[in-house]
Amino acid sequence: METNQKPIIGIVSPCYNEELVLNETSAQLNEIIKDLVARNSISEKSFVVFIDDGSKDKTWHIIEEKASQLTHVKGLKLAGNVGHQKALLAGLLTFKDEADALISIDADLQDDVRVIEEMILKFKSGTDVVYGVRKERKTDTFFKRNTALLFYKLMNMMKVNVVHNHADYRLCSNRVLKALAEFGEVNLFLRGIIPSIGFSNDVVYYDRLERFAGESKYPFRKMAAFAWNGVTSFSNYPLKLVTIIGFAIFFLCLIMTGYALFSLYNGNVVPGWLSTVLPMYFLGGVQLFCFGILGEYIGKIYSEVKQRPRYFIDKRVD
Repeated sequence: METNQKPIIGIVSPCYNEELVLNETSAQLNEIIKDLVARNSISEKSFVVFIDDGSKDKTWHIIEEKASQLTHVKGLKLAGNVGHQKALLAGLLTFKDEADALISIDADLQDDVRVIEEMILKFKSGTDVVYGVRKERKTDTFFKRNTALLFYKLMNMMKVNVVHNHADYRLCSNRVLKALAEFGEVNLFLRGIIPSIGFSNDVVYYDRLERFAGESKYPFRKMAAFAWNGVTSFSNYPLKLVTIIGFAIFFLCLIMTGYALFSLYNGNVVPGWLSTVLPMYFLGGVQLFCFGILGEYIGKIYSEVKQRPRYFIDKRVD
């Protein structure tokens, strides 16, 4: 796209129980759109849309209120809580034909909204995907910083293509969104799907901010489940790991057999202990581990073959 053109830009923000932060988020994002429109950088048809992911608080009430008060704000209410990734996908696919590019951002204002203009400039220069990437993690706790590092190392080890220090803050052009619509899987991991599409991409760097209000919707339990879903949705490496473990056990059993025979020859072991108890516990644990991995993949196959809808839209306000 030529830099002198005025694209229609949409900002998509999934929300779940965000009543404490939504007034400020809507004000900031609406002001950004107004400012860019006033400077003829983007079209006056540009918008901000908040996706209510089955919130139990006043989130939808606030979205409706802001849609009636603010020029560029819209709202989409899902019929139930489907999770962050599916809620984000609902927003992207619902509004993909109403914009030249969509920017996804969480509602907690931790992603610096000031780099949105830089994203748009890169898009106007011809880039299809612009990733928002954190400069550093100095503001994170020791635990969060190291678990995040472990997450990216795990993704790389499992051959999952993800952008380091990138969450779901990104700009996607209309043709990327149309390609995204071709993906029909239920087990969504957008951080892996978007890079796999393969169109031109670039990054903008920003400093992660403190959450404006409320509390994180991603405690460690959910973060761990999200990471595991990313691995099993995009890599069959854990299945290969089962084969590797099988070969390792085979060689280990050979060594243990040799050791058992040597110990029996020298009379240094209680008869039956080494040859019965230790292999029984060891092999039992390995078998349960392997069955767990196989069960995870079988469960995902079960979810996919049912081909159930990923979300239902309840209401929309413009």
